[in-house]
Amino acid sequence: HPGPAAAAPVATGSPATTPVGPYDTAARWAVVVDYNTGAKILDKDADALMVPSSMTKIMTAYIVYGALKAGKLRLTDTLPVSERAYRMGGSRMFCQIGTSVKVEDLIRGMIVQSGNDACIVLAEGIAGSEEAFVVLMNAKAKELGMTRTVFRNCTGWPDPDHHSTCNDLARLAQRIITDFPEYYHYDSEKSFKYNNIDQQNRNPLVQKGLADGMKTGHTEEGGYGLVGSAERGGRRVIMVLNGMSTMHERAEESERMLEWSFREFEDVTLFTAGDVVERVPVWLGDAPTVPLVGGRDLVVTMPRAWRKTATITVEYDTPLRAPVTRGDSIGSLTITGTGVPNAQFPLLAGADVARLGFAGRALGVLSHYVTGS
Repeated sequence: HPGPAAAAPVATGSPATTPVGPYDTAARWAVVVDYNTGAKILDKDADALMVPSSMTKIMTAYIVYGALKAGKLRLTDTLPVSERAYRMGGSRMFCQIGTSVKVEDLIRGMIVQSGNDACIVLAEGIAGSEEAFVVLMNAKAKELGMTRTVFRNCTGWPDPDHHSTCNDLARLAQRIITDFPEYYHYDSEKSFKYNNIDQQNRNPLVQKGLADGMKTGHTEEGGYGLVGSAERGGRRVIMVLNGMSTMHERAEESERMLEWSFREFEDVTLFTAGDVVERVPVWLGDAPTVPLVGGRDLVVTMPRAWRKTATITVEYDTPLRAPVTRGDSIGSLTITGTGVPNAQFPLLAGADVARLGFAGRALGVLSHYVTGS
């Protein structure tokens, strides 16, 4: 969308890494993350620097939504169209110079139409200039942990120092859904008409009703890319892929990867916050055992066939010595198995167990020696 640059990338041909084996993809860079658990289920050079093209606009939207949430901006406010915005090349919503445009229309122009002019109007309206707005973008990227991202503009216009990674864009996508659910609905709009010009959302997954966001991108240097997110049955997946050679390849590859993500993996609730995993003996306590709990719902992303190969082990020191305080970490749960991502989770004491008084302790020690228990 933003504009011309250097030669198109050539697909590397190397497969992506997944818990269920190699996955061949035409994308040069790719990542798939489970939104609920944070599990990474596909990785292809996801930490390598790449050109984010118009996927940059997700950060522009993040800053705009932050200004709305903070009350510094309202959807009904209007912002003036400068000559710089009007003359911006690439994808446009066709704002007219000398007019003022409603913020909500600018958001739709930015998200649905990928309008570079809309981004400039919003940037200048919020920060006074695009340069000042870019300072906000980079500060926010650092705050969100996007450690390999540098923004040089708010549109994704080609710049040799403007770069990101699939991992960083996936992190940003997750945060925009989490932090601004009230504004995320703009991503799923299939078309937007402004200035009597009706433009379709460029996201092929949104057009087919397969996803509810987020953003496509294209420059000669970066190739064709897409940040997609979709929810099915309470499970949400975030996908970033970039470096494809055509729009058709992007559409096919993103749909194939999305379907694979839902078909091959599921979110499994191992236990809920109140479930007692085990009861652990307590030495010299005013109760003989303490419940071992997770303290929260433990949901993990697993390959569909995980039950055939997974081993779940619970470990704890026994007996525990009183006193025990509710919330103390007293054990762990470990998951291992072929094709199953190895994971370990802390287990907590679900109750307080006080230490017995002297007489009780004496009886306990005596009982131990007499009965061996």
